[in-house]
Amino acid sequence: MARRSAPANAVIGLRIIAAGAMTSIQDGGRHGWRHLGVPASGTLDPQAMRIANRLVGNDGEAPVLETFDGGLHLRAEGGAFRLALAGSIKAVRHGADGSSPLPPWRSHLLRDGEEIRLLACIGDQRCATIAIAGIVVPHQLGSASTYVRAGLGGIDGRNLEAGDLVPATPADGHIERRLQHAPAPETGPIRIVAGPQDDHFASAALNLLTSAEYRVGTDADRMGMRLTGPALAHRDADSREIVSDATVPGSVQVPGNGLPIVLLADGQTAGGYPKIATVITADLPRIGTLRPGSTVRFTWVDVSTAQAVARAHADRLAALLHTIVDCQGDFVPAAADLGRANIAGCAVNALDPSTWSPP
Repeated sequence: MARRSAPANAVIGLRIIAAGAMTSIQDGGRHGWRHLGVPASGTLDPQAMRIANRLVGNDGEAPVLETFDGGLHLRAEGGAFRLALAGSIKAVRHGADGSSPLPPWRSHLLRDGEEIRLLACIGDQRCATIAIAGIVVPHQLGSASTYVRAGLGGIDGRNLEAGDLVPATPADGHIERRLQHAPAPETGPIRIVAGPQDDHFASAALNLLTSAEYRVGTDADRMGMRLTGPALAHRDADSREIVSDATVPGSVQVPGNGLPIVLLADGQTAGGYPKIATVITADLPRIGTLRPGSTVRFTWVDVSTAQAVARAHADRLAALLHTIVDCQGDFVPAAADLGRANIAGCAVNALDPSTWSPP
């Protein structure tokens, strides 16, 4: 990808006009420091990060913007910038020629002075990923990921605020790229493996965890989410706490009130609540990006199944990345796709894929 250099001290990047909810800079994570109490952090949705980065020509684990629900408003300053949205997100571009929808799962060139607004996440998922070609932020402990509780990474170690500038490298001519088909949403229960302290719970609690329905509570962020639903009974009063030991993203802690807490990317590295189960790695993005009020069901699997699912997910992502194609000027979408676009009220030009939102 050809990019032009910028004068020293120039104001170049994406200006935050409105920050939205918990918008931060994240990448593949800060690994190798858990023994010192530093969580990996990193994006809650690695698949979305890798696809969005590939669309704009970045390395797969390059820094991206992660935001919750709608509200993020950006403006290009000092040049044109290539970006891509990933997730079930509705967005719009504002420019000199008016406003137009900005579909996800493809790259876009945001020209100097143009703006984008993320209006809303659609469905149960409340997280969206925005890749920008060439984000330039310093790394701390090997990562640019923002970990707010320790003030690490991103911009000043905090969530983004109105007025911030996300430094990026202006992009020159480049054919836009698109994912041929958006990732199919996964369904079914969230898969969990037992323990490591499942023996601290009554056998009825183990059955209840996978037979009952839980909901994501309002107390949910990048550190973890509290679930509401039937309480899980500990084996006895002494089993309600343990000597603090290691936790990982996906640990399902159960405090004395019996209501489970699922730890996420910014979750603490050790804790004193017994862990009845651990969400498998492949399903962690699915539960970690749910909005409050969403329904959660669990099912038990063994470790070998969890490993097989992880390998299958990696293969599926690799196959998805191979479906990214250039948006050539002679590309003509299928009639059914044009019909869907028109029904949605978006005028399209069959010979101009920049006006066409793929299914």
